[in-house]
Amino acid sequence: MTYDEYEQDGLRARAEQALGELAQALIDNPTLHDAVTAALGAREKALEAQQAAMSALNLPSATDVERLERRLRSFSQRLEDVEEAIDDLSRELGAVRRENAKKSAKKEKTNSQP
Repeated sequence: MTYDEYEQDGLRARAEQALGELAQALIDNPTLHDAVTAALGAREKALEAQQAAMSALNLPSATDVERLERRLRSFSQRLEDVEEAIDDLSRELGAVRRENAKKSAKKEKTNSQP
């Protein structure tokens, strides 16, 4: 290990220790704790007021729009499944009709021969 690397490791260790002490001091500070708690409480009250205002104006919230989007995707998927089933049935019905037409043609051919 070179002297420069040794110095960088020592500097890094001291910086980490200083940051740790600063973070701990901030966490232990009751004034900062109260300020953060008040800010989070105010944010929650603002969100509740926003939801109440949007509800009073009969406007959907982001959650309502997301729920509707999920339901619409689900409905779209089910509709695609129904369309595929109808296509399958249509192909099967076409095959059955072709088979019946072949049988009818053979029957007419045998009936028309003396």
